[in-house]
This record gives sequence, C-alpha cells and structure tokens, in this order.
Amino acid sequence: MKHQYGAGTVVLALTSIMAAIGGVRSQELVPRLAARADNLTIPAAISIGPSQYWDGNDGPWSSFPIQVGGGSTSQNVRVFPATAAYNTWTIGPDGCPSGLVNDCANKRGGLFYTNQSLTWILSSTYPTSIEVNLGLDLNANAGWDTVGLGWQGSGGPSVQHTVVFNVFSTKYWVGIFGLSPLPTNFTNQNSPQPSYMQSLYDNKLIPSRSYGYTAGNQYRLNKIFGSLTLGGYDQSRFSGGISFPFYADINRDLLVNLKAITAGDGTNLLPGGTISTMVDSTVPEIWLPQSACSAFEKAFGLTYDTSSKRYLVNGSTHAQLTQSQPTVNFTLTNDKSQEVTISLPYGAFDLNVSTPIVSGSSYYFPIQRAANDSQYTLGRAFLQEAYLIADYDRSNFTVAPCTWNQSQLSSPSIKSVLSPNLTAQVNAQQSSSSAQTSQTSQGISSGAIAGIVVGVVVLVLAVVAGVFFFMRRRKTHAELVELSEKGDGAANAKTTGPINELGDEGQVGELDAPFLTKPQEMESPYKFDPSRNGYMEMEGEHYGTGKHDAHEMAGTLASHEMDGARPIYEMHGSDVFEMPAHRLTKYGPPEK
Repeated sequence: MKHQYGAGTVVLALTSIMAAIGGVRSQELVPRLAARADNLTIPAAISIGPSQYWDGNDGPWSSFPIQVGGGSTSQNVRVFPATAAYNTWTIGPDGCPSGLVNDCANKRGGLFYTNQSLTWILSSTYPTSIEVNLGLDLNANAGWDTVGLGWQGSGGPSVQHTVVFNVFSTKYWVGIFGLSPLPTNFTNQNSPQPSYMQSLYDNKLIPSRSYGYTAGNQYRLNKIFGSLTLGGYDQSRFSGGISFPFYADINRDLLVNLKAITAGDGTNLLPGGTISTMVDSTVPEIWLPQSACSAFEKAFGLTYDTSSKRYLVNGSTHAQLTQSQPTVNFTLTNDKSQEVTISLPYGAFDLNVSTPIVSGSSYYFPIQRAANDSQYTLGRAFLQEAYLIADYDRSNFTVAPCTWNQSQLSSPSIKSVLSPNLTAQVNAQQSSSSAQTSQTSQGISSGAIAGIVVGVVVLVLAVVAGVFFFMRRRKTHAELVELSEKGDGAANAKTTGPINELGDEGQVGELDAPFLTKPQEMESPYKFDPSRNGYMEMEGEHYGTGKHDAHEMAGTLASHEMDGARPIYEMHGSDVFEMPAHRLTKYGPPEK
C-alpha cells in the first residue's frame, strides 16, 4: 500500500499542475476575447461604376446610373456627378414635350415618373438654389424617395427618403447626383433635410464624407469612362497633386488660385494674372475673365456666338485645330505656394453642342465669358484631365493630374478615407491590441516554462519507476530460484519452464502466499507478462486520454489460494472505476 499511496499522490500532483496550467491558459484567453469584442466594423469606400453611356447635349460626358423609387417600382436613370449640388435631380416627363427632340427620354438619361413610384412623397415646388451666380438656378418639383446607386439589381447601396428634385427645364439636359454633404432647406433653416452623402455616412455605408471624381473623356486610350468613389478615391487615376483648404463661402467651397493659363507655345492666356476660381463638375464649361476669353479667341481663332452664348467652331477652324493639336496648361497654386499644372490637349476642348442649345449640332470650345469674379469656374471640361478629392470631414480638397497608363487604369486601386472619428477609434484599438499582444506574449512564455517543468517531472518519474520495477523483478526472480531449489521433485521438474496458471496436467500451480505480487496499476506503461516469473496482474486497457492518466485500484495484501484438488473457479471481484480527473483542453478552463 505504501507504493500505491505514493503513486496516487504523484498522479494527483500532476493533475493539479495540469489544471493550474489550464487556468493560466483560460486567463490568457480573456483579453483575446475582449479584443475581438472591441473590433471595429469600418465600411469601405464605394466605387460607382459608370453607365458606359456618353450623354449630354454639350459634351458628350460619361454618366453614372442610379435607381429612383423603392422595390420593384424603381426606375433606372443616368446622371452626372455634381460637386456643387447636395441632392439628386431627375428629369420628369414634362422635360420631354412633344417635338423637342427625337428619342428625348433616352437622350436626357431616362425619365422619372413619380406617379409610378410607390415610395414617392411630394413636397412642393422649390428653387434648387445652386449655380445662382451663373444664372443657372431653377424651380422644380421637390419630394422624397428611395435612391440607389448603380443599375437595378447591381446590389449598390440605397438611401430611403432622400431629397429628389424632378426637373423639366432644359438648363440641365441630364439629371445630377449631388456630392456635397450639405443639407437641403426647403423653407427655412430650422428643418434641414440630410444630403445623400450625409445619409450614407450616418448609415455607416461609407467611412467618411469624402469623394474622388474625374469626368473621363473620349479622346484618350479609345475612350476612358469617368470614375466616382464615395468615401475615398481611386489611386490608379492620378498622381501628385496639391491640397487646398475649403473656402469660407459654402457655395464656393472648392476654390483654387489659378495662377496661369498658357498655350503649348508659351502664349499667356490669363493676361490679367492670378484669379480665384471654383472647381465645379455641375457645369461643363470653364468660365474665365473677359480678357482671358479674348486671349483664347486670338490664339485659336474662336468666334463667340451671341445667340447660343457659346464659342462655336466652324469646320475649317476645327480641322486646323485638330491638325495642330494645341495644349493648354492650367497652373494652380495654394496658400503654401505649392503648384500643380493640369495640361489639357485640344481633345478636351473638342466638344459638340446640340438641340435645344443650337439648331442641329455644332463643334464648340467650352469656355464661357464670366460677368464677374463670382462666376470664375473650372467646369467638367477641366476635370477630363484633373482628379478631384474632397474631404468634408477635414475641410480640404486635392486637385491632381490624371494618369493615362492603360494597365494601371484597368486595375482600379480604391482607397478609403477614414473620418477623424474613425481614425481615432482605429488608433485607440491598435494601441490596445499592441498592449494585449505584449501581455499575451508574456503569458505564453510562462506557459511554455510550465510545460517544460511538467515534462521534466514526468520524465524523472518514468525513469524512477522503470528502475524500481527492474530491481523488483530481479529480486523476485532470485527468490523464485531459491524456492525451486527447496521444493519437491515435482516442483523441480517444472522449474525449467515458465510457471503457468494451469500446469501441464491441469493442476493449479501457485506460489505460496508470501510471494504473491501486489496489484499493478491500470493503464501503466510498465506491465508484466503474467506468463513470466509467476506474476499475477489484471490486464489493463487504455481508457484514458493517455498513458499519464493512470489511476490505481485499491488493493489488499491478503492472499487467497484455491484447493488444488477442486475444479477452478473465478474469484469474486468488484468493478473497476476510474478516479475523476481534469482533462486539459486547448483553450478555456479544464473540462471535467
């Protein structure tokens, strides 16, 4: 019993050590779970695919598709991104009166029929309140409806109950999609209606109130469609660039300093010097001082048409410009004296204007005479070669020259711009994660040390047990030899072979009681063959998880002999039960 008690103590000690290690592991898991619980869900920037149509009666221009109306009643229309607008404009049926133009609905980008939308809520007729300084303001039917990005079925995000103006005027030939996050005020400043951009951000569909846009063009690389990204920008579409702070006037927030305009031959096309001008994709033309327009007229042989209020280009002038391919360079500068030059080839000015601006169609050069400095504007024509990034959370914007690498353009690189609030949360989480990683690393090192200690203990116990049983076996064998020499002849006759439980004649051959071995441990790695040297042993099976989960049966030193003259009966015994033990799991507290 003394040996059994010692072995049991060792098993219990090992079990306690393993349970303790399990406890350490479970404590280390707590910060890991906490870190997972604190993970931020950060929305990605949304890249809106172009419609792959070229629209407009003063372009053509690359348009983008949206859906207006909820559910199965949504209607597809095409629009132009408008940096000065903060709501969505569609063209209503009244915008295509009989006889205006053939295929009017399609040429105007598709019509929105409010009476077919189950989610349309009419408010009233209100002024659109944009481009007032250019004389392009108008009234339209205003209301609310669901607007989704992309073609119907494309899976793009949508916003419910967003402001929609249903326009019938021909001042804007195709509808527009407002990019500004400013609210709409129908009647007064006390009930602002959130813009589409603001709603996307509030609904956690984009990471910031920012966008990246370039208009695309038809004269490079077999036509390049426009690019529009909400909540970020497309890195593949530009290089370099400089940043500007927003201007204090919210209606002219994207204001830059235009330092110079020069022709490719060095001709000065901005003789009056630096001006402040607004970048605005809502309108197609570049609005300049009268002196600058006169310089363009002289340099390129242009003639101003007072009827259409456009610089129309006749056939001979167009042929000459097409052959000479002049370039016009616009140099912008910011308050840090940084400069960027956007170069426009003649293709950027080689546009077409049609009904109802003129009768039929004509080539035209997209510059406009500004009446005052509030009208100075770099319109959509400028954004054919420039990439614009506006960040309304930080009140700054960037203008950069577009790149025209075919392989680069075929692989968009969309980058998200995180709002300051999201940036602070990410930084805080990264700091917390770094601290937890350091703590976890220290815990793992302690666990590794504990594992090594347990391994050494088990190895020492195994060696000691092996030596103990080897010495005991030698001692018992010597005692058996001595007993055989003292026995009778029959016993001597059987010493040449192993002592079996049954003799050759079916008689019981047992050792005297003093030489019976004590019970062996179940699931011991040091089992003895009962056919050797007279050892009696229960055949153990491995029911545990491993050889180190061995547990002893309580035994007795009392011995019982069966009468050799009687038939052999089995001795009564009790069932064997394992001691409850903890089993170390990979993660968490130990299982029982």
